[in-house]
Amino acid sequence: MPKSEEEKRRSRISSMKRLIVAYLLLGILIPILLCILLFIKVDRLQKELDQMQRQIASQQREGTIAPEQADPANADTDAGQQADGMQADSSLAKWQTEETEPDDGQKRKVYLTFDDGPSSNTDAILDILKQYDVKATFFVTGKPQERYQAMYQRIVAEGHTLGMHSYSHKYDEIYASEEAFEEDLSKLQDFLYDTTGVWSHFYRFPGGSSNQVSTVDMRELAAYMQQQDIYYLDWNVASGDATNKKIKAQTLVDNVLTGVGKHQTAVVLLHDAANKNATVEALPAIIEGIQAMEDTVLLPVSDDMELVQHLKIQQ
Repeated sequence: MPKSEEEKRRSRISSMKRLIVAYLLLGILIPILLCILLFIKVDRLQKELDQMQRQIASQQREGTIAPEQADPANADTDAGQQADGMQADSSLAKWQTEETEPDDGQKRKVYLTFDDGPSSNTDAILDILKQYDVKATFFVTGKPQERYQAMYQRIVAEGHTLGMHSYSHKYDEIYASEEAFEEDLSKLQDFLYDTTGVWSHFYRFPGGSSNQVSTVDMRELAAYMQQQDIYYLDWNVASGDATNKKIKAQTLVDNVLTGVGKHQTAVVLLHDAANKNATVEALPAIIEGIQAMEDTVLLPVSDDMELVQHLKIQQ
């Protein structure tokens, strides 16, 4: 039976109502979905910004602004390295400024330490140390390429202390969790033993023990070190070579000699990386200046030294 005009009119009105409701729902749902997507994007950007701010701030603890460069691909370059250290607050800055002059009758002890190697500069550094009959300490990363094997072995063979500075030096990986840190440490320790026959038990945290990059409480990692009979060591004299900006060798010399003069036990932070030519250039003058100091000796890191640690936990 054909629909009456009234029924057709009602059907059209009903269809229009449904269409209007559909448009209204879309008008409500689409903005909600867009708001959700925008919130997710803003949250992601905020996290990235926070990470960038932490990395920029990390240079202050080493006295630099530009980030220290790593070698994430384990190539002979440190162009991709993440920043070491975090911006020091007033309490953590004391280690940079507090003077501890040697007591009468005691020798000032100076420890030259080199982070991030081995690199294309390692042999040159070792040659200089050998020339001056000085033993130092190398906090190395994991570089399995064949060209680096002899460098690890030479460090040990010539009487220097072999320390650990993480296998990958990738902050977002090693500080992601305690398990990730332990895995990285174990990988490096095994690698160094297989390469040199030395079971290293000295460690320098990337960024130092007082860094603010780690998502893990650094006290937990420090306690883990104690459990593993591993000594972690920071520094109280920063050479200034962590920056990627061009820095004069004489500036490094002045920084080190001034800093050493303020401490009875001076642990000097230097870097062994491919772009640290100024460090190599400055090293002879640094050694000569320290050797000229009265009652001062240059030593490699050892079990019986007075540990310099930014973050201390109860023994």
